[in-house]
Amino acid sequence: MPEEEAAASSRPVLFRSQNSRTVSVVIFCNLSRRRVRPVWVDFKGEPQPYPVVEPDSGGSRMITYLTHPWLFRDADTDDRLLANQQQVFLPSPNVDGQPGYVNITLPVYSLKERCLQVIRKLVKSEDYRKLELVHSLYDDLENRPDVRKDIENISRFLAERIGYKKRMTDNHHD
Repeated sequence: MPEEEAAASSRPVLFRSQNSRTVSVVIFCNLSRRRVRPVWVDFKGEPQPYPVVEPDSGGSRMITYLTHPWLFRDADTDDRLLANQQQVFLPSPNVDGQPGYVNITLPVYSLKERCLQVIRKLVKSEDYRKLELVHSLYDDLENRPDVRKDIENISRFLAERIGYKKRMTDNHHD
């Protein structure tokens, strides 16, 4: 384990904010029935939660920058939500001084994930193993949604894509 942690900490953080001087004004529109927590991914790749956007609130105006990624989570459960049908929102330039709109919605959860959400809501975590379930579901229940894990997974995905592109480029030049 210590070697894995050292290797992980020595990898560059790929999913993070970059320096930008180009402002983008956006309005976070909560189109779900859930309380939404916007999460800015800072320059170190760390999640920075912002105030909750309530359902039917009319939206929340935000001043951000073009190279600042945002994730959106259920404020009560940390379940992943979508922004303009994407897992990650990356602001774009404002057109004619008008703000951009970020429509926050629920993804289509798998039946398994939706069932896990309901059980997590109805049953205390210390009582999960008292339920008569297939043993693998206990682990799934205890593996709660976590924005930090999602950020790590996105960084890992980007690292693999960069590695793949580099291998393809190297093979093409041979």
